[in-house]
Parts: sequence; structure tokens; C-alpha cells
Amino acid sequence: MNAESIVSKVWSFCTTLRDDGVGYGDYLEQLTYLIFLKMADEYSRPPHNRNVGIPADYNWQSLKAKKGAALEGHYVLLLRELGNKPGMLGQIFTKAQNKIQDPAKLSRLIELVNDTDWVLLGADTKGTIYEGLLEKNAEDTKSGAGQYFTPRALIKTMVECVRPEPSKSIADPACGTGGFFLAAYDFLKANYPLDKKQLAFLKHETFYGNEIVANTRRLCLMNMFLHNIGEIDGNSAVSANDALVSPPAETVDYVLANPPFGKKSSMTFTNEEGEQEKDELTYNRQDFWATTSNKQLNFVQHIRSMLKISGRAAVVVPDNVLFEGGAGEKVRQKLMQNTDLHTILRLPTGIFYANGVKANVLFFDNREASPNPWTKEVWYYDYRTNIHHTLKKKPLRFEDLQDFIACYNPANRHQRNETWHEQTNPEGRWRKFSYEQILARDKTSLDIFWLKDKSLADLDNLPEPDDIAAEIIDNVEAGLACFREIAGMLG
Repeated sequence: MNAESIVSKVWSFCTTLRDDGVGYGDYLEQLTYLIFLKMADEYSRPPHNRNVGIPADYNWQSLKAKKGAALEGHYVLLLRELGNKPGMLGQIFTKAQNKIQDPAKLSRLIELVNDTDWVLLGADTKGTIYEGLLEKNAEDTKSGAGQYFTPRALIKTMVECVRPEPSKSIADPACGTGGFFLAAYDFLKANYPLDKKQLAFLKHETFYGNEIVANTRRLCLMNMFLHNIGEIDGNSAVSANDALVSPPAETVDYVLANPPFGKKSSMTFTNEEGEQEKDELTYNRQDFWATTSNKQLNFVQHIRSMLKISGRAAVVVPDNVLFEGGAGEKVRQKLMQNTDLHTILRLPTGIFYANGVKANVLFFDNREASPNPWTKEVWYYDYRTNIHHTLKKKPLRFEDLQDFIACYNPANRHQRNETWHEQTNPEGRWRKFSYEQILARDKTSLDIFWLKDKSLADLDNLPEPDDIAAEIIDNVEAGLACFREIAGMLG
């Protein structure tokens, strides 16, 4: 059975459970527990004969042996017991709960998972199945799962530009469901003839992540595991700690990340009147250039601190990181002084599952301390002006960013040619600005556009009405998000 038919079969059962109030995310969670248990059972048999640490009382066979109310009671107990175990096992079952209240439907789902020999399936097939399920889950906008799911076409583009090399470490301080790890893994497997030592490093020592949301971390670990990263009886490569709290224990060769959007870091507490209040969270880190409650500025500073002297990063950030004053200006100045901020990709709306997101990708290489700024020029690719994408009808595809990859010139980014020219090609999307030009801008703003918006001028080539409507919704959502921030700050 191929990956698509398994995804279809496994996913079709979800519609049955939806009538019982089981959402996509809850369903995917239960699937994760069951697939893990089934694979542990397969690994416990010849030729593997491995002890994953699951007691016989709570293994796959114990689930299969029960029906009705006895099954439901046993499943609840099993989830609680396994959540107390160490290593990957405990991380997968942390805070696990049964969301399927009908024992007959739980029994049917167990049969569904039991029908497949998961260990025998190739890592590509298993990975495709789980990624397919994660993408379907992200499409369920009501659940909010999309905020942990970066478009795979964008991730693949970022990896193609950074071109990670074998036997080097790759980190993501807000790794969501693990998309960057899997794309980097696929890139390394496809582009290098890896020897035994390099393959072992790729499986056990390449990836390091942080994800503070337990459910998302669970999905990430399972996603990596199904792609053959890590071991079923090994330690977790993904930490539950907030990455921003303290300086990194070790530095890495590459950081690929899309840190969470939402402008302020905050924590909720109960005041003397018993009401819930939010307190802005600032991270007082000696290694940060600026102290701020702006989450993205903190992530940019943290990511730079994670890099080895020769380390490289590609990071998705919202527009406010490019233009915000105060701490934002200081962070941009320090970033250009201490690293080579060489490329910015401007992204369109309509590609993220969260509405109204205006984002960019920053590509920068770390450098040793120097009295002179390392950034000499910043190359921009404007993939926003006059570009229209929607999640359903016209989603972002990898092919859409091929021109950007060609302009970026990953083989040798020091040999680049502008496509923009004031006289011969004013419509060119690829243009460079010198460090001096940017420094002369108000607040050292990196928020630069030069192309004319044709949507009003060219009435003959207007986008489809639903595209226009989607763009209006995106812009209104972005505006509302800003107003909510202001309202929150005012009390």
C-alpha cells in the first residue's frame, strides 16, 4: 500500500470521529500514540529484539486484547503510565489524554493502525504519511495548528539556499512539527554520498530543537522518528525548555527557523482580585544586544548567539523586525555589524495558515569580532509586490521560488547579478543595497520596496475576485493584530 492510500485511509476515519467532537489535532495525537506503540511492538520482535521500555502490562498487545469499557479504562491508564517514563517514550506520552470516548471507535482505530507493518515501511513512505497528516491538520484553521506549520515549499527553498553539509549540527529553537529538520535531512541524503560515519551522525547528532508546546513537541518527535532520525529507545533531540531563557549550552553550524509570530512575550498570572492578567516578559540576557519584550527580536538575538563563528542562519521574521524603532533599530545595527546579513527574501501574504502574516526570510552568516561591520551589502528579492497566493486555490509551490534560488546562487553567493536596473529593467525583483545606504535610512530600516503595485494601475490584469477578497482579509487581519497589541499595552 502506498503512502497516499494509507494517508487517505487513516484520514477518512477522522470524519467518523468528527461527529463525536474529536478534532483533527486530537485525532492526530491519538494516532501518534498508537503508531508509536505498534512500532515498539514490532521492534520488540525478531530480528530487532529491542526493549523500548514499555512494560508488558501497557504494550500494544495489551491494547489489542481489550474491548468496550475495559479498553477505554486501560487506554487511559496506559497513557498516564507511559508519560512518566524517561527519554523519547516519556516525551511522546507527556500529558497524554484519551480524546476518543467511544470504545468501539477506539477499537476500530487500533485495528486500522495494526493493519500496517510500520517498521517495514521505508522512512520516505512513513515520513510522507505523517507529513501528509500534519499538513491536513494545519489546514484546520479553527484548531490553530497552522501556526506550528511552515509551508514546506518555503522550508525547502531556505534549505536549498543554505545547503547544509554532512557531519555538521543543525538547530531550530522553535521547531514546531520539525519541518526544517526533515527538509535538511532530505537535502543531505539527496546531495551527498554519505558514508557509514556520516549516516550515523545524521541520525543521532545532527539535529537539536526546542518546542515548549507539549502536543506540538510530540508531533515533532514522531515526525523525526518516522523519518529515521533518532532511536525509539533513545533520548529526545527536542527540548521542552524555552530557548530564550538562557544562552545556548553549545553552538551549532546552522540554524533554520520560523520562530512564533505574535509581537510580545508574556506570561499570565492571577492578581489580588482573582483576575487573570498578562505581564510582559523580558529576557535579561547578558549576551543580548537589547532588552525587549518583542519575541521576534529576542529570537533573532538568540539565534545569532547559537551560531559558531562560521555558523549560518536562515530565519523567517515578520515585517516589524525590519522597521521597528528602539530595540529593533539596535538589533538591526548590531546584526549588520557582527554578522554578514547578506540576503532578505520578501514574502507575500496568503502562504501561511495564520492570516495577515507579512513575513521575510533573513539569511546571515556569523563572524568573529571586528571593529568594522561585516555586512557590506544586503541583497533583496521582492516576492511580494504583485504576487498573489491563496492557501487553497493558488498555494505557494517550490517552483515559484526557483528564480529566487537562482538569483541567490547557493553554489557561490559572492557571484551575483542584479536583475533590477533603473533604465533597462525597473521591474527586476533582485536588487542590492549597500551598508551605507541602509544605515542612512530612518531607524536603519530594512523595510525596502521599489516595485510599483500594479493592482490599481492595471485594470485589465486584476487578480480574481476571491484573490482580492483574500488579500483584503489578510490586510484587515494584520491590522487587527496590531490594534490588539496596542490595546493590550494600554491595559
